[in-house]
Amino acid sequence: MTITLNHTIVTAVDHQEAARFFAAVMGLECLPPAGSHGHFAPVKVNDELTLDFMAVDDPSGHHLAFDVDPGTFDRILARVRDLDVPFGNGPATPANGRIDHPLCPRGLFFVDAARNLYEVMSPA
Repeated sequence: MTITLNHTIVTAVDHQEAARFFAAVMGLECLPPAGSHGHFAPVKVNDELTLDFMAVDDPSGHHLAFDVDPGTFDRILARVRDLDVPFGNGPATPANGRIDHPLCPRGLFFVDAARNLYEVMSPA
């Protein structure tokens, strides 16, 4: 059996808001609450992966990186601009407005309120 990642937990003070923010930027679907008491706010990334946002008092912030095709990158870039989400070309510069990523032809980073750092990389 091939090993695939099924889900990962992303922490936030307001897990519902964090899930909605991520889904809005990435153009993804928020799923109904999950977990024994509905304490997860899942976002479907693809057929094999969900990000399960969970509320905690002091989130530590994670770095999550995504490979996307050029058309998807263009749509994400348009959404970050439309939503006035600061973005940049590196983890230390997530608000410089650049997309000249050091590891691929185009890429961007953006941060949410819980200090989760999202990276989006495109081959063209």
